[in-house]
Amino acid sequence: MKTTLNLNDALVTQAKTLAAQQRTSLTRLIEEGLQLRLKAAPRSRSTRSMPVYHGKGGLAAGLNGLRNKDLLDAADE
Repeated sequence: MKTTLNLNDALVTQAKTLAAQQRTSLTRLIEEGLQLRLKAAPRSRSTRSMPVYHGKGGLAAGLNGLRNKDLLDAADE
């Protein structure tokens, strides 16, 4: 994936020097740095679940829930 980053000039110069010394690309060096940071990041243990309605009912009679236009028209009424 291509992306544009705004990086500190001095940092990029140091990174390019290190990449050349290690005979790798700047892209690979950045990827490795991101991987290290992501592995070190604390993971959130709590997951939020979406609420689910378990009641009875459904769509109004004659309403096609597969067509957005029908739903929008019903909402306007």
